[in-house]
Amino acid sequence: MIYLDNAATTPLLPAVRAAMARYLDDAFGNPSSLHRPGREARQAVEEARRFFADWLGVPPRDLAFTSGGTESNNLALYGAYLAQRDGRNHIVTTAVEHHAVLEAVDRLRLLGADVTVVPVDSDGRVDPDDVVRALRPDTALVSVMLVNNEVGTIEPVAEIARRVRERDPGIVVHSDMVQALPVMRLSLADMGVHLASFSAHKVHGPKGVGLIYVRSGTPFVSLAAGGQQEHRLRAGTEPVAGIVGFHAAMSELAAHFEDHVARLAWFRDAMWERLRSVQGAYRNSPLDSAPSILNVGFRGLRNDRLLMRLDLEGIAASAGAACSAGSLEPSHVLRAMGREAEARESIRLSFAWQNTMEEIEIAAAIMSKIVESMRSRFTNS
Repeated sequence: MIYLDNAATTPLLPAVRAAMARYLDDAFGNPSSLHRPGREARQAVEEARRFFADWLGVPPRDLAFTSGGTESNNLALYGAYLAQRDGRNHIVTTAVEHHAVLEAVDRLRLLGADVTVVPVDSDGRVDPDDVVRALRPDTALVSVMLVNNEVGTIEPVAEIARRVRERDPGIVVHSDMVQALPVMRLSLADMGVHLASFSAHKVHGPKGVGLIYVRSGTPFVSLAAGGQQEHRLRAGTEPVAGIVGFHAAMSELAAHFEDHVARLAWFRDAMWERLRSVQGAYRNSPLDSAPSILNVGFRGLRNDRLLMRLDLEGIAASAGAACSAGSLEPSHVLRAMGREAEARESIRLSFAWQNTMEEIEIAAAIMSKIVESMRSRFTNS
């Protein structure tokens, strides 16, 4: 199988599996316990926290481990809104956010939130001026993702955070950085955000583990009660083996990060170079998109049929976010970009460290043949 759906999830690295094994077997203690097994587990959790704090340029106490990007997004949005709802009940977000953000703000409407959804341009990019124009005296929160999970557009989050801060320093800025972690060297302090969300399984770590950044002093209400874990940002016994796996996975990428990013860009550009000559091919990802994602379509061909044919040929790809798999609705991201027809024709190819150039060449050749076959059948029918 040639796996090109890494934006949905990445395979576990062997070093990650090895690192986790000890904490699934002998070192199984609860990190809140005071005996030696508990202390060993606590040491592993805190070593992971210190690593991510250094990698992201923030104090360790501003980071809490979660069950993944979805929970981190929900915690950030609910926590920041509920902490301010007495004086601020307005939220600003964008039309191309992950469903973990869009559905969370929809639910916040039930709690009295007033939500403004800012549009994007044809590349899926939000204009900071539009965000600033949407701000109100009662705005509590702005949420803008850093890398779009369907087309790879890199949003101007640092500029947005700066402009929002200049307008009203009391507004909290959150960014979903799940797709950015594998491909961008992040400095959260320099970016100026108050809250950020991350996930382990996008960087060859285990599923079910994530991270939330909550800058000290940010208005925030913890949603999970019943324990003192994670600096009271998220109660509950930490998934030690998963946290160790997250640490090991990101450590592996960090050791050769520049090479890793260059490798992904090589794959993305090579794939497009081979597909661009296919009849009816077009590209939805902007030229300056994240190197891990290439969103393409073929005029007049339905993406669900193309994906089924690719699967039969041993190639795994997707039509967009895995969290909306099975939905008959076309991509909300492409529709927000003004690409209504393309939303039913386009597929997402996403790359990671385990891919090879041989796989890219084989997949492109197979895809070209499938498109030609589908187009021939469509023409003759």
